[in-house]
Amino acid sequence: MSLGPRSGEQVPSLTAQIARASNPGGTTAMWVRDRLDGLGCDEDFAGWYPRD
Repeated sequence: MSLGPRSGEQVPSLTAQIARASNPGGTTAMWVRDRLDGLGCDEDFAGWYPRD
């Protein structure tokens, strides 16, 4: 299976609202995304993986 780059993809607002409501203190994944989102884009890492 091969995935293409997906630049600028955002978490749907309802998904984010439910995640915050069910995890008021946040999770590790939420913390990482909140702080590192935008640090690198998919195209920055495309060369690391084969096309097929």
